Amino acid sequence: MSNNVVVQIPCLNEESTIGDVVRDFKQKLPKCRIIVYDNNSIDNSILFAKKNGAEIVVVNKKGKGNVVRRMFEDNLDYNYFIMIDADNTYDISNIKKNLKIMKNENLDMMVAKRIHSDSSAYRKGHVIGNYFFSKFVNIIFGNDVTDIFSGFRIFSKRFIKTFPQTSSEFEIEAELTIHALEQKNRIGEFECKYKSRPSGSLSKLNTYKDGLKILKLILILVKDEKPLLFFSIFSFLFFFLSLYIGIPIIHEFYLTGLVNKLPSAVLSGLLMVISFLFFFGGLILDALKKIRYENKRINFLLYKD
Repeated sequence: MSNNVVVQIPCLNEESTIGDVVRDFKQKLPKCRIIVYDNNSIDNSILFAKKNGAEIVVVNKKGKGNVVRRMFEDNLDYNYFIMIDADNTYDISNIKKNLKIMKNENLDMMVAKRIHSDSSAYRKGHVIGNYFFSKFVNIIFGNDVTDIFSGFRIFSKRFIKTFPQTSSEFEIEAELTIHALEQKNRIGEFECKYKSRPSGSLSKLNTYKDGLKILKLILILVKDEKPLLFFSIFSFLFFFLSLYIGIPIIHEFYLTGLVNKLPSAVLSGLLMVISFLFFFGGLILDALKKIRYENKRINFLLYKD
């Protein structure tokens, strides 16, 4: 099977680990093609990748998402595409078994569920953030993907060639997961031991800065993929605010026949109008989203190698 597999590795300044990652895949999948997509490393990452038998593609535009976009755009004729980080933190000992499951169950994407015993391997802030975002996404999109930020995945060719990417940095993993959930693609998970980074290998992920970018992306995708839910939240907020301001005025008018707080009455009416605008806007966007979903789904199902 390994002759139908290509391994694509995004890389930025990972000279201490990239050679091990390439070498491990050479041992586990001797016939696979390995391509390292280097994002302008200033160390010897390219040298060590070449030395261990990988092909090199340089991606000048900064950001992991931009690297993944280039990976997916390349005209590669393989059945299965493996994406893995270059930091040698993922255990690939079961990769043949995972590929077999991918083939037998005809999956579109398999995601590594990281299992760690060393707290230094997976920082507490990242664990909490991953848990929160994963739960949020699963509640909104109705599934149970445990690790939406995993950097080790297996894709079918059909999936990567029909993936409409928008993110440019570390949000890419969340976007991949949300797209697969929304399109109701066949998704599998496999447990994977998550190791500590070796000395000299530094994480490029900024917990707070990238966390905010990921939250922003998730909210944008919720707006795009669940517009009725998204705009209904604002609709109900303005609706109840309008009632809060308007009910005392209506009660006063009922008792006295007078409106003593005309500005408040106008504000209440305006808030109610805004509430209805949000709600009906959500309805319209939801109808358009369903048309867009059907088009994307048809393109996915009709895709041929």
